[in-house]
Amino acid sequence: MSDKAKSSLENLSDDDIFMSVKELKAYVSEIEMAKAKQSLEAQSRADKAKHELIEQLKSDEPISPERIRAFTLRVRAAAEAGKNELLIGRFPSELCADHGRAINMAEPKWPETLIGRPRQAYLIWKEKLQPLGYRLKAQIIDWPDGVPGDVGLYLTWN
Repeated sequence: MSDKAKSSLENLSDDDIFMSVKELKAYVSEIEMAKAKQSLEAQSRADKAKHELIEQLKSDEPISPERIRAFTLRVRAAAEAGKNELLIGRFPSELCADHGRAINMAEPKWPETLIGRPRQAYLIWKEKLQPLGYRLKAQIIDWPDGVPGDVGLYLTWN
């Protein structure tokens, strides 16, 4: 250690260098509270974004022809890559009248529970794609806190 560093340390008392256990615990507590506050703020922003997404997806506004064309390109690309299914949509289970219960239980009438854009996607499949041999399946794809979270809609073919 250089003479300058030694001199600096010699001029400090133990109180300036070392924290008591009480001070250390208080310091750690402050750090944890700051992290918790940041986490709560981030969770609040995520909850707000989810609510806005749900409101947007509840819309009965028709799916645009451009989105349908983009979708058909995704289907072709998946088929060319040797796949036989494609996740065509992921949405919160709140867009099901029963919060995903019928989907989770694989009930045949699960499509009747869909709301908004997911319902529109189902109707497009029913009208345009089912007659061409495509199938549609839905499943709960995540379980936050043990309850149905997001639903995945998959277009399948063989």
